[in-house]
Amino acid sequence: MTMPIPAFAEMPQPAAHIAGNADSLAARSRGWVEQVAWLGRTRFAERATRVDREAAFPFDNFEDLRREGLLGLCVPLAHGGLGADLFSAALVVAEIGRHCGSTALAFNMHLGASLWPGLVADQLPMTPAQRAGHDTAAALHFGHITRDGHIYAQAFSEGGAAGAGQAPWATMARPVDGGYLIDGCKVFTSLAGVANTYAVLCTLDTPDRPSGGTQRDAIMLAVPAKTPGVTVSGDWDSLGMRGTVSRSLQFKQVFVPTQACLLPEGLAFPAAQRFPHLFGTMAAPYMGIAQAAYDFTVHYLRAELPGMPPVKRRMYPTKQIAVGEMRIKLEQTRALFLHNARDACLDPDHDTRMRLYAAHYTVMENANALCAQAIRTCGGQAMVKSLPLERLYRDARCGSLMLPWTADLCLDHLGRECLYQQGEGGEAIESM
Repeated sequence: MTMPIPAFAEMPQPAAHIAGNADSLAARSRGWVEQVAWLGRTRFAERATRVDREAAFPFDNFEDLRREGLLGLCVPLAHGGLGADLFSAALVVAEIGRHCGSTALAFNMHLGASLWPGLVADQLPMTPAQRAGHDTAAALHFGHITRDGHIYAQAFSEGGAAGAGQAPWATMARPVDGGYLIDGCKVFTSLAGVANTYAVLCTLDTPDRPSGGTQRDAIMLAVPAKTPGVTVSGDWDSLGMRGTVSRSLQFKQVFVPTQACLLPEGLAFPAAQRFPHLFGTMAAPYMGIAQAAYDFTVHYLRAELPGMPPVKRRMYPTKQIAVGEMRIKLEQTRALFLHNARDACLDPDHDTRMRLYAAHYTVMENANALCAQAIRTCGGQAMVKSLPLERLYRDARCGSLMLPWTADLCLDHLGRECLYQQGEGGEAIESM
């Protein structure tokens, strides 16, 4: 007997690819995204509620990533990693984000500690001595990731002007025989108390700079978590991204050897200036959350959510218009996100930098807007904590607050740098 073919409107909606069109991806990139998509659907999504409620680090998710070899996603091939570029890494993180925002944001922080000494450092000019020293140090850290399965974190933020990139870091690194002594404090450090090693941005403290140095004196040092003098403090009971356990780190006379340099002395500041797209990777988890909010809305209105009564709500014109608006906003967001991720390069031109700020702002703000519209469209029943939408909303709200590029700072950069070329001064505002 021939089974009747269901009408198109009754067929389950296929999961949209995070890149829109998977056929446009290189085979390796497509494979990595499929790998984490499977982990997300079968494991990460079901753990996300507990991670959020308990503000608990997603250890099981990171163990899955370790088992799949993905901790070394951005470690260069020559050092036993997968050699992913920034575009591929952004897609992988975004796909994780649609299943568990905290896992995606924490994983992105881990990947950054491979990208600075790998992808970025490989493109920076160095003297032969610098290159030799860097290659030795980088090999050590890459080995910890690929061989030992270590998790790295990035301890950058101190809040205020330093966190916004407008002042030197207050955390100081003083050169001593065989290495450096670190003193200072970092706040909102994702993976604090969990990571094996922290990539810490400091200001190099030398006798010839009694005033404490400038932004150009930044140095990035890898500090093992168990080093004497490293302590973790404070609670992490936040609105969203609760599983990142972004607590504070204190460093008191913490000694690290010379090989702790993730970039040679004097190159951390140029690296940040010349490869700004690395900071833009923080938008990737929120691209995934934006996709998840749209996915939830469609499945909810089609009565396709597991465990819910099969009551469809898609027939109302107001719902249809809302979903149409959401799809437009999602595709606008995705287009900028993908374009920006493909743009990543050393020394981007002015227009590319402006597009980076515009993309970062758009992803962060639209993720929250899509979650808000999803709540309004689905209605009160979708707000219960047994469903993911209210968690998506809270996670999305955090994105536009993250330094060094909050939504307000992105607008500030865009407005000023679109109107003033480098070196131009500002005019006085005329009084009435």
